[in-house]
Order: sequence, then structure tokens, then C-alpha cells
Amino acid sequence: MKKLLFIVNPKAGKSAIKSDMLDIIVTFSEAGYEVTTYPTAGPEDAEKKVIEDGANYDMIVCAGGDGTLENTVCGYMQMGEKKVPIGYIPVGTTNDFARSVGLSRKPAEAARQIVNGEKTTLDVGRLDDKYFVYIAAFGLFTDVSYSTNQNLKKYMGHAAYVVEAIKNITDFKGYNIKAQLDGALVTGEYIYVMITNSFSVAGFKIRGAKHVILDDGKFDCLMVKMPHTVEELRQVLTAFLTNDIDDTNPMFYSCKASKIVIECEDEIPWTIDGEFGGNKKTAVIENVKQAFEIYLESGYNKEDYQSQYAATEEQEIFDDEDILEIAVSEDE
Repeated sequence: MKKLLFIVNPKAGKSAIKSDMLDIIVTFSEAGYEVTTYPTAGPEDAEKKVIEDGANYDMIVCAGGDGTLENTVCGYMQMGEKKVPIGYIPVGTTNDFARSVGLSRKPAEAARQIVNGEKTTLDVGRLDDKYFVYIAAFGLFTDVSYSTNQNLKKYMGHAAYVVEAIKNITDFKGYNIKAQLDGALVTGEYIYVMITNSFSVAGFKIRGAKHVILDDGKFDCLMVKMPHTVEELRQVLTAFLTNDIDDTNPMFYSCKASKIVIECEDEIPWTIDGEFGGNKKTAVIENVKQAFEIYLESGYNKEDYQSQYAATEEQEIFDDEDILEIAVSEDE
């Protein structure tokens, strides 16, 4: 009988997976797997378990948020010669990776997608010696993305993050950086930098989603300049609010790159896959092309899903008065 290691983060998604646990285990069992369930006890527990014991199984499935997946993939990348394919059951609050690859956010259905699915290979990122699945970022919008009030997000969706930015941007200090992106040199003061391999960040569709390819060995890179005038601030916030960020906006720099080196005189706090990635004066980010195998829904077609995703999940747009009124009410 095949063996399956089922890694579960019991704290993810307010323990939403508990009611589906029996159905999930039965699904795996009926597919011919002997299931070993391993609840994580700490933030790096999944990584350690996969490194130490993952090679003894035929499949590793993790259930949790994007951080749990990132931790599991970190372990996968350090397993040695034998690699065991991964399955992912998203039960976090954001689930950006699941949005990008069409995984069901219903745990029992995600389990069925895994056992009936097909293996595909995707890229992995590496920030110095730490692996990540879909994003490395720093700056204002990084903190905003993962700390925004849940009620505000439910009501406003994508615009909720801009509300948080409005409330914090006047107190935020930009970073004077030197960035090399596959040989291109970019310097200046920037408020936000995002290096990603995803259609979704913090639950909303990112710039140029239709151009993202998850296995081409390239990141999509976005750098946002520090606004110094009211007009520059308006350009930044309007672009994020409408999700309309393009190369014609002078406040943004975007490109595709496989290797990025960012230097700063001050230490920069990085975020990777929604988790703290360390304080660094110099950071080297590299794309490891087609580095890990994951089970996705049978018939999943990367190109078709990219086109479909880019054309859907449009966010409702609010005018300035709506945003400011809600932002004030959230503070009360």
C-alpha cells in the first residue's frame, strides 16, 4: 500500500479543516494510501518533518495557509535526491497559491482534486538560503496586505488594502535601494517592491496576471517609487485601487527577471509567502525553474487557467469619499 504523510496546521483558518478531517482521510484511504497524520506544533515544524521523514512516503499533503505550504516546500527542496510529490489543501485566510492554480478552497474537495489529479512542475523562489512559493516583498503594502481588517476586506475586497495604505502612508519611510534585475540596474527611493510568481497576492489579482507563467523560470517584479507630492501619491493609490498598474505610470517599474539583487544601506524587513523573511541589507532572490511537483486538478491547463483568471475576479471600485469614510469608521 502506498504511504501518505498528511501534515496539518491545526491553527490555520481558525481550524476550519476539523469538520472535514474524516472525509479527507477516507478520500486518501479509498485512493489506496495508508495515511499518517502529523499536526504541526510550530512555524517550521513542517519543514523539519519533511526533511527528516518525507522520503519514506509516496506523497506529502499539507493542509494550512500559504505559510504552511511554503514551509512544506522548503522541506521538499532539502530532501535530497528522492523527491516526493506534494498535494495542498488550502485552509488559510488568504490562499493566494490556491487561487493561482485553481485549487478548491473547500478542504474535502481539494483532497479529491489531489487523488484524482495530475502532477505538474512549478517554479520555486529562493531568498538567500530560504525558499518561497509565490512571493518575496518588502515595504508599505507588504504589511498592509496581511494586517488589513477582515470586515473591511469582506466589504471592499481589493480596495481594503488601499484604505490601509492611506492610513499609514504618511508615516512610512521609503528605502533608497540599488536593484539589479537580470542585469538591468534600477536605483532610487522605493516604498514597495514585489517579486512574485502568482496571479493573486493577499487575496486580490495582481498587475498583469494574464502574463504570469508559473513554470517559466521568471519572476514578475514590481517596484513602486516613494511619492513626494500629492500628485505622485494620487497616482500610486489610484493605480492600486483600480488594479490598473502599467509601464506608462512613472511611479512604477516592472519587468520579468530570474535573478534579483537588492542592496540598501538600511536593513529591509522582507516578507515571503506572508511570513517574516528576515532583515537584510543585501538580498539575492533567484528563481529555481520547475523545482517541485504538485498534484493539481486533472485536466488543469496552465495557459487556459491563466486566461480565465485574468478575465475574472474583477474587484468593485469605490470612489475617494467611500474609502475615506470607511477608513475613518474602522479607526473608531
